[in-house]
Amino acid sequence: MAILYDAELTPSKSELLSQWLPSQPWFAGDAGELELLGAFRFDDPAGEVGVETHLLRVGERTYHVPLTYRGAPLSGAEEFLITTMEHSVLGTRWIYDATADPVYVAELAAALLTGKPQVQQMLVTGDSLERLPESAWISSSATSDAGLPEFSAGVPATTGTVTSIAAGPLNFAVLRELDTSGALPREAALTVTWDGQTTPVVIAAAVTA
Repeated sequence: MAILYDAELTPSKSELLSQWLPSQPWFAGDAGELELLGAFRFDDPAGEVGVETHLLRVGERTYHVPLTYRGAPLSGAEEFLITTMEHSVLGTRWIYDATADPVYVAELAAALLTGKPQVQQMLVTGDSLERLPESAWISSSATSDAGLPEFSAGVPATTGTVTSIAAGPLNFAVLRELDTSGALPREAALTVTWDGQTTPVVIAAAVTA
């Protein structure tokens, strides 16, 4: 499960997204008009890294923005650091474009290739945990008993609106701008739906290198 806190964030997630997105070559539109459609989380087995994906709309465009939240800088990923955030419970957090974070890539691979589900989000309320409702739901075209090959992820590279991550025998394609018409690729794909979007939308795919 993902443990969340009712905390004050400085800057807020909406503020950091509106400041960072205009600098990305795959983004177009007025970042001041960002609309959050939904979000979901992957799990970090070590329990150290927050892995959250945002689904956003700006005008007629829909974007897929995965982020990771860390309690210390990620070595070698300086160019993918978005900002630092002050979290009123956890302290300083380093926020990264998740495509450069090995924890995200490993969890993306597990979701894509084995059908590993998104993690349930739990909010700390006093001495108890409250289950939060989900706002987006992922699904994989892979079977749940498919094996996960060993790999080491390379540095992500973006062409157009697709970020490619070389990972040994595979390449992971992370779609930044989404086609909400529901067109599906032939390769293994990870899709998402959210309230108002019942047709699955591809957010990532895996192809043989």
